[in-house]
Amino acid sequence: QVQLVESGGGLVQPGGSLSLSCAPSGIVYGITTMGWYRQVPGKQRELVATVTYGGTTNYAASVKGRFTISRDNAKNRVTLQMSSLEPEDTAVYYCNAGTEYQNYWGQGTQVTVSS
Repeated sequence: QVQLVESGGGLVQPGGSLSLSCAPSGIVYGITTMGWYRQVPGKQRELVATVTYGGTTNYAASVKGRFTISRDNAKNRVTLQMSSLEPEDTAVYYCNAGTEYQNYWGQGTQVTVSS
């Protein structure tokens, strides 16, 4: 069964930068929107950023201007470049990809912003 495989994440100091990347473990046809979500304990998973096949992006207000999402359609790879990180950005980040018939999630990768 195809899964989304995430890379990146880790510990970074406030004001620092980090990059997350994600791609399917196998062949998936017809991916439309790809994106990143995040979740902290006790709270619902929230949207961080999404990008359509055509390149239209959407960002949560809290990350706009600090995070950049990009996509390689040939490889079905989505990347989230995070800069000016704040302690409030600490969360488990999940990759997401959707087709007409199925919604895929990654296993999650921890991002911790702390001095």
